[in-house]
Amino acid sequence: MSPVLLMTIGLAIFAVGYIFYSRYLSRRVFQLDASFKTPAHELKDGVDYMPTNKFILWGHHFTSVAGAAPIVGPAIAVIWGWVPAFLWVTIGTVFFAGMHDLGALWASTRNKGRSIGALSARYIGKRGAGLFLVVIFLLLLMVIAAFAVVIKNLLISTPSAVIPTWGAIIVALLVGVAVYRLRWPLLPVTIVGVVTLYALIVLGDQMPVVLPDDFLGMGPATFWILALFIYGAIASLLPVWVLLQPRDYINGVQLFVGLILLFGSVLTATLFSANVPQIVAPAINTAVPDGTPSMIPLLFVTIACGAISGFHGMVASGTSSKQLDKETDARFVGYFGAVGEGLLSLGTILAVIAGFRTVAEWNEVYSAFGAGGVGAFVTGGGALMEAGIGLPASLSATVLATMAVLFAATTMDTGMRLLRFVVQEVGDTMKMRISKVPATIIVVVVGLGLTFSQGLGGDGGLRIWPLFGTTNQLMASLTLSIIAVMLIRKRRNPLPALIPLVIVFVLSFWAAIEQLASFADPAKADWLLFALDIIIIASSVWVAIEAAIAMRKAATDPPEAEHEDAQLQAVREEV
Repeated sequence: MSPVLLMTIGLAIFAVGYIFYSRYLSRRVFQLDASFKTPAHELKDGVDYMPTNKFILWGHHFTSVAGAAPIVGPAIAVIWGWVPAFLWVTIGTVFFAGMHDLGALWASTRNKGRSIGALSARYIGKRGAGLFLVVIFLLLLMVIAAFAVVIKNLLISTPSAVIPTWGAIIVALLVGVAVYRLRWPLLPVTIVGVVTLYALIVLGDQMPVVLPDDFLGMGPATFWILALFIYGAIASLLPVWVLLQPRDYINGVQLFVGLILLFGSVLTATLFSANVPQIVAPAINTAVPDGTPSMIPLLFVTIACGAISGFHGMVASGTSSKQLDKETDARFVGYFGAVGEGLLSLGTILAVIAGFRTVAEWNEVYSAFGAGGVGAFVTGGGALMEAGIGLPASLSATVLATMAVLFAATTMDTGMRLLRFVVQEVGDTMKMRISKVPATIIVVVVGLGLTFSQGLGGDGGLRIWPLFGTTNQLMASLTLSIIAVMLIRKRRNPLPALIPLVIVFVLSFWAAIEQLASFADPAKADWLLFALDIIIIASSVWVAIEAAIAMRKAATDPPEAEHEDAQLQAVREEV
């Protein structure tokens, strides 16, 4: 099959899903109401709660949930063949991720911007809420520690990405001042911001920054990780309009520019280039390398972001719901945010299956499970850009590496903000009030402890990463259970949530059990991961049972009033 045809089919599926299915969910299932007073207006504080233009909020939401995962997951999963990866990305985005992200945003908005962890106490029960927080804490810890390592590796392997990576922070700060303080129109600010960001990419390509082996008394890896955690801590404490929103918005726009370049390269290379790109990867790979796990269920947890991801629900309920100007904006922010992830995953699949000249080259890269990843995306995508639009290979690699770094960085700083919220929620459950700064210090200390647990190179951040896929998907199923309970309470059709809930829970639970056996294998035993996997499995099963009980009760209780205040409803339930 031609890469152009595959690209066209994928884009068409996403377009149809957004135009028709998201409209059905918004109007018939969630019944979004433009007159509903959102938490951003009701609880406005200018720090976490702030009404935001839907395009800016989409940029924050999309880039926060994107990170490196929609690149890493598909780039690894094509080892089983591009057909399974393509189907899971497209179908998963339309029917699973879109429902999950929009639903989590709606659920939190209807409950004063409360996080998924807080919602679990109300809709599933206090017995399961504590265990729910355990799953959330571990998942967020995996994200910030592992993404710090991913960014560090890219800054070292692609030094041309250093200047645009850190220069983007200055651009974002200026954009925030221009939009929120000077009240300049969004369009010209966006154009200037994106042009400046790409100018920094060109400058970075001409002036790569390579740190010496001994820099300020430490190696490059240690320095970059410390710098990233310091940045993340500061960013998570600043008001959202100062850095979080403008940074994520500009990154979201530049991602779409990057995707246009990537998709455009596939088209122009096919139409005008002498070296027409071909799909060299197998459609179904029947000769996978030794040690590759079975496609089912591992495909469905290897590709998380870009199909469905529990982390999205935490962002939707943790930050995005607190900034939603009108409830009807949730369709664009939530569902189209999921579509943006799908587009990035589709671009990744095209890059790693058509960005190599021969099958032999592809086989050399995919010689072992996990050997693909960001490197394969940068290499393959750079080759497509060079063939399609004549962009030099080094500059193409800088564009794609910067894209990956910026998304990983936005996910990391949002993850630190969310983990700070979790620490504060845990403190509340223990009758201890933990303010922002101490909570952030706890997050930094625990995150750095994990990241440096295997040496100053920081690779300890990847130690618990093998659990990310299963934990992330179990988290998605638990979020869908909250959405289902809410829909049942309101006497609306719960099937759009229940069907993906059952499928995702069964597949991710299956994967968690398989991983448990591999962690106990005497040849490669890892008892830390074994213990954590048991905790995650036990917590998820307990919460799932509580959710099933809550759904049964919701079906027999009186219907919930449409605009009933969440606190009043909670008091009534206690009585």
